[in-house]
Amino acid sequence: MDKSLIAILSNIGLKQKEAFVYIACLELGSQNAAEIAKVAHLNRVTTYDILEKLIAKGFVNFLTKKNIKYFSALDPELVHAETQRHTDQLKMALPKLKHLKTGTKHPQVQYYEGIEGIKAIYADTLTSKTEILNYANSREIRTFWPTYDEEYVAKRVKKKIRLRGIAPDDEYGKRVHAADKTTFREIRLVSPQKFDFTNEINIYDNKVAIVSLRDELIGMIIESDEIARTQRTIFQMAWEFAGKR
Repeated sequence: MDKSLIAILSNIGLKQKEAFVYIACLELGSQNAAEIAKVAHLNRVTTYDILEKLIAKGFVNFLTKKNIKYFSALDPELVHAETQRHTDQLKMALPKLKHLKTGTKHPQVQYYEGIEGIKAIYADTLTSKTEILNYANSREIRTFWPTYDEEYVAKRVKKKIRLRGIAPDDEYGKRVHAADKTTFREIRLVSPQKFDFTNEINIYDNKVAIVSLRDELIGMIIESDEIARTQRTIFQMAWEFAGKR
């Protein structure tokens, strides 16, 4: 059977064997389970069970002649129309579904791996409606992402998303801090001997993004009003301490 057709049918909710049986029904027209089983290369019992499932899903109809069921596939145009109807219903329900997700009390956590995963986390921060509060090791991110300033910082500046950050007072930290006025940010530097951190944390909207850059490239975005609010408070405490240097 055509593998591309099997894949397409699988994408709209049919299991592989169900796709085999539906295609067999299309090829045969109205036929009994035994004949359909031969074309689908399945045994009769399995085929009959699958036909019942396809009837329930709206892919197959049947009629009975002399106590024998004859099955026929629903016209693909009708299947498409029904699938589109379900898609339209889902689209209409999206606001309610999104409200349920936003209103949940459980933190939503998304995990990412590799440099592309890390970039996806930074891309999410560019959707921020609030300022970004940031703990960052200026050297680490630019080691793994040499074009970080051109690909991320420039976009953040263009979107006018303000950033306040705390970073180690080393060569990279000083260089980044020197460009504060032109990059819509304010960096405060802390002693790298006393406060050595390599992970990066971004707090924005109701999210906290954590990125590990040294031993392995992994990260996560935690979406929670309570966690983000607590992290903002902790950041403010660290910010005030950093300002006393």
